Amino acid sequence: MVQDAKKYKDEDEAQGERISAKNNLESYCFNMKNTVEDEKLKDKISEEDKTKIIEKCQEVITWLDINQTAEKDEYEDRLKEIEGICKPVITKLY
Repeated sequence: MVQDAKKYKDEDEAQGERISAKNNLESYCFNMKNTVEDEKLKDKISEEDKTKIIEKCQEVITWLDINQTAEKDEYEDRLKEIEGICKPVITKLY
């Protein structure tokens, strides 16, 4: 019974990490999308950059809807990918 508990504990921790990675990716996408759509920033960000970020965020959100059972590594890879697009634009803002 103790072995089963340990086994399930490890599985629960792995599942928790996977869900956390998914939530981080989803949150990042929505935050970036909201940031570039903010009225206060519309004069500070080019239409090209804004479109690029919104399209990528929408692409990742769609991917998340389709891949509910993806692995933690997949979510983290997608986060790095979208950060690579968003960070340079956001850095220019500030």
